[in-house]
Amino acid sequence: MKKFKIVPLSKDYAAHIRSTGKDEFGHSVIEQVATGSGPCRVSLKPFKKGIDKRLLISHSPFAVDNAYNQPGPVFINKEEVEEYKDVHRFPPEIKANKKSFPLSLIGYSKDQVMVFTQLVGDDDVDELIARTFELYPEIEYLHARNAEACCYICKIERV
Repeated sequence: MKKFKIVPLSKDYAAHIRSTGKDEFGHSVIEQVATGSGPCRVSLKPFKKGIDKRLLISHSPFAVDNAYNQPGPVFINKEEVEEYKDVHRFPPEIKANKKSFPLSLIGYSKDQVMVFTQLVGDDDVDELIARTFELYPEIEYLHARNAEACCYICKIERV
């Protein structure tokens, strides 16, 4: 049974940034060859270091500007890529690489108030997401973040 849905940044959002050269805050996009694994926030696939070209942008994953709003730097591919499609499971390439992608989950209420935080550690992230939604009905959605860099990876919605 499907318990959650992964929501990457959309192709349309990324296309707008590529075409304008500006992020949603009006900052100029920074192009660079990947020096780290990323991932791309559209495809949710790791970058190939020294090969892939990526764009650094500021992004806020929130609809409401309040004290919990956490805008920050994220990467998207310079070239158009497909959005992550296997939305009922956490991206396997991120899940499998706990060293490059140490994860934390942060839960928010429908009013965008932070009500839950947990380091994933050695837990299975798919099981932890499903269990969190079962145990905490007040959580409307989760954000997956890199637990070391604190950067946003993707939104996870309750299904």
